[in-house]
Amino acid sequence: MAQKLSPKASAAKKRRDLAYAKTDRRTKMRAENQRRRRAAKKAGKSIEGKDYDHTSRRFVSVYTNRSGHGEGTKKNNTV
Repeated sequence: MAQKLSPKASAAKKRRDLAYAKTDRRTKMRAENQRRRRAAKKAGKSIEGKDYDHTSRRFVSVYTNRSGHGEGTKKNNTV
């Protein structure tokens, strides 16, 4: 569900989110996701509705692959 933000707050959030997405760690993770996904498709694996999980090193459902796996982000330090 989208947040109800003012136009000014929405623009600020967009800048913050983009800056985070462009960090070295996130860029490397995104590249790894793409490599693994392409390799899995090439190998004929069914990965529909799944994302690569960097913690467990395997494909899991999109629902399962949320930060901290229900344990919160402070424990895993996934920032």
